[in-house]
Amino acid sequence: MAQQHPEAAQQLADLLRTARKSLGLGLAFLTRLDDTTQHLEAVESSLPDVFVAGMSQPRENSFCQAVLDGRLPPVMADVTAYPEASKLPGARVPWLRSFVSVPVVLSDGTVYGTFCAAGFSATPELTTRDRALMDVLSHAASLIIEPGLREHARHAEIAERLGPVLDAGGPVVLLQPIVDMVSRRRVGAEALSRFPREWDLPPDRCFADAHAIGEGHRLELLALRRAAAHLERVPHYVTMNVSPATLLTRACTRLLQRFPLERVVLELSEHEPVDDYDALKAVLAPLRARGMRLAIDDVGAGFSSLRHIVVTAPDVIKLDRSIVTGIGADPVLSVVTTSLVELARATGATVVAEGVETESDAAALTAAGVRLGQGWLFGRATSPEELREEYAVAVSS
Repeated sequence: MAQQHPEAAQQLADLLRTARKSLGLGLAFLTRLDDTTQHLEAVESSLPDVFVAGMSQPRENSFCQAVLDGRLPPVMADVTAYPEASKLPGARVPWLRSFVSVPVVLSDGTVYGTFCAAGFSATPELTTRDRALMDVLSHAASLIIEPGLREHARHAEIAERLGPVLDAGGPVVLLQPIVDMVSRRRVGAEALSRFPREWDLPPDRCFADAHAIGEGHRLELLALRRAAAHLERVPHYVTMNVSPATLLTRACTRLLQRFPLERVVLELSEHEPVDDYDALKAVLAPLRARGMRLAIDDVGAGFSSLRHIVVTAPDVIKLDRSIVTGIGADPVLSVVTTSLVELARATGATVVAEGVETESDAAALTAAGVRLGQGWLFGRATSPEELREEYAVAVSS
């Protein structure tokens, strides 16, 4: 079982404290059961040095297992009154004399463990009616535990799925042409990561999953290395994507410094939050001084891109496909695009339209002042060998 989040751990401690005080007993605890072992996961006790979270014992030796098997009742005011209990190691502990145990059942019906309370002397006032309270508290415990279990299972699935990709050196990286829509000549290409088709997941989700398990920086750096390897195989510049968080790592800075930066456009997505713009600018400054250009991605999809533009003064502004697709038939999109082109001119940035799929949209973008574009009109992401220098004839999608 993964370690509980602090908030969940505190909530479980509160439930155990409620159980112990409400029943007037000296001990309350939560266990987790695996195939063979009972694990003590959380403890509320008047003898904290005796019962400690992390202790374990064979399931077959526990009162809890005997209760689950029906060999002992869930409420025992005096365990010495039950011959079956005397066979178990717990009965030989002289101060364990009363006991209540109920299962912790998850939403799918599986038994996670047990929610228990115990007294250090016989407790005649402990009756079967007290089980109702324990059942309520046990159910509350299951609601606290289950999200953490789901997260742990999700992280395990991600790690198993991503492991072979990481071991193989990262995702496959293809190149999508960036084309001058007037001359129809290729001026650059964007490096795009591709993951196994059977995953049926977009690249953004794959990178987010990697960050969820602490492997995001590693995966991004591997993708950058593979993108940079294409520089030896194609002319012009290559646009490479990186998250602000990864860019701020020392490993990323060291890696970028080894690239021919005059042919690199580093692209930051506007969907990624930037917590410290001063730190970001400090990392970018020496790289840009060596010729690297900065692009802000997904401009027009939200508001954070405007903040990125104002603070970082990028060299390239990439229009999000949400304001590109259908621009040939939508005057409102044309107005929005024209405004962004004016913003780019005022800041000295070049505009690239993403998601260009039709000649109508290409014509409208050109009329609005956008000269460069990429999208299925010119070609999907492909290998370096399949890139063309000219795209006068549209490639079928």
